Amino acid sequence: MGTVVDDAASVEFHAFFERHYAELSRLAHLLTGEPDAADDLAADALLALWHRWDRVRAADHPAAYARGVVANLARTRVRTAVRERRRIALFWSQREERTENPDVAGVVDVQEALRGLPFRKRACVVLRHAFDLSEKDTALALGVSVGTVKSQTSKGMAELQRLLGTQAAPKQVHAAIARSGEAAGRNR
Repeated sequence: MGTVVDDAASVEFHAFFERHYAELSRLAHLLTGEPDAADDLAADALLALWHRWDRVRAADHPAAYARGVVANLARTRVRTAVRERRRIALFWSQREERTENPDVAGVVDVQEALRGLPFRKRACVVLRHAFDLSEKDTALALGVSVGTVKSQTSKGMAELQRLLGTQAAPKQVHAAIARSGEAAGRNR
């Protein structure tokens, strides 16, 4: 049921939106440097304001409050992007290995077996055995604890050994992924 108060709040918020949306979007753009994300951040901020509109409209400076919400959302977006870039840089910073005369059938078998693993196990196995990352670096790259890396790697390798029918799974994974990386590099 709509009331006169709810309708008045809705009209007031709509007027606030019309007055400040462009300004908040510009602020988000300047804070993040991402023109595409600016509109989304401004919209997210205004949605958050709408949910707290009773408090916002009672504030001394609602526009300043809105700018603070945009700034917080932009800060979170920038921090998330920085963490993601660090993970990607860590992942790709390892040296490239070359293998002569690759065993294509073995590469296909290992890749198929890896696809059968759940993502976290697969990521742990690949980072530990194909990229030779330490448990700590793998945990950092995936945003999980070292204990999670240990358990997921162990479980993943056991599953690969079962799927491949061999005890040499770590060497196969390392060699197969190194070979497939070379093929991907040649196809570019």
